[in-house]
Amino acid sequence: IDEYKPQDATTNPSLILAAAKMPAYQPLVDQAIKYGIAKGGLSFDKEEMLRKALKLIALYEEAGISKERVLIKLSSTWEGIQAGKELEEKHGVHCNMTLLFSFAQAVACAEAKVTLISPFVGRILDWYKENTERKTFEPHEDPGVISVTKIYNYYKKFGYSTVVMGASFRNSGEVKALAGCDLLTISPGLLAELSQDHSAVTAMLSVEKCKKTFFLDNSAKACDLEKIHLDEKAFRWQHNEDRMAVEKLSDGIRKFAADAIKLETMIKVRLELVFL
Repeated sequence: IDEYKPQDATTNPSLILAAAKMPAYQPLVDQAIKYGIAKGGLSFDKEEMLRKALKLIALYEEAGISKERVLIKLSSTWEGIQAGKELEEKHGVHCNMTLLFSFAQAVACAEAKVTLISPFVGRILDWYKENTERKTFEPHEDPGVISVTKIYNYYKKFGYSTVVMGASFRNSGEVKALAGCDLLTISPGLLAELSQDHSAVTAMLSVEKCKKTFFLDNSAKACDLEKIHLDEKAFRWQHNEDRMAVEKLSDGIRKFAADAIKLETMIKVRLELVFL
């Protein structure tokens, strides 16, 4: 963060687990354990997500960090999206909807008026490499790039306030193919690669200009996309029709949950050592 000076940063259970294993962060882990002792003591459960989100916001505020500086990350299930809607409307808590793979998820998030979505680029590419005969894609034909481009153009055409933040990149070509997107979250490794790349970068996405990508042309506002509304039934049907999105959402939830459990187990072991 100090080296690349990003605007903000995101995390997830897998990244937290990896950091918690690093010697440099052991004092923070120990501090968190002591805090937990002193105080005494989910993807498909809307009420539990609301409870946990508000608890996290309270912890940040206790540490002197305003909720305006925090985005609560929620999975883009129907329940997660509705939790995000309530957090935004009733509590003024900003949300980052993650594990987003389908257009249906993106539309539902926009209608819920959440602050930000993180459509996954690289994981979509991974799926197509694993499940089709094609193993290589140029950036402009990358399925993940195409997905985010469509979402971005839809949001801009119909004036949604939700921010599009492309995420989960596999190569710098994907990053440059989405130049101009509202935000991009990029790994340190790719930031290092890009810092050494002195070639000219053209804004590929903008409200007024949209480079020719699959069936889109001209400007975002002129793109050939029709506005749709999704209630729960329509959302579940349209999302279910996208095999890639269904499989990647389920897989992402399983992996994040598994890493969260590993982190809890590691903390329990360290907690036992505290009392020895």
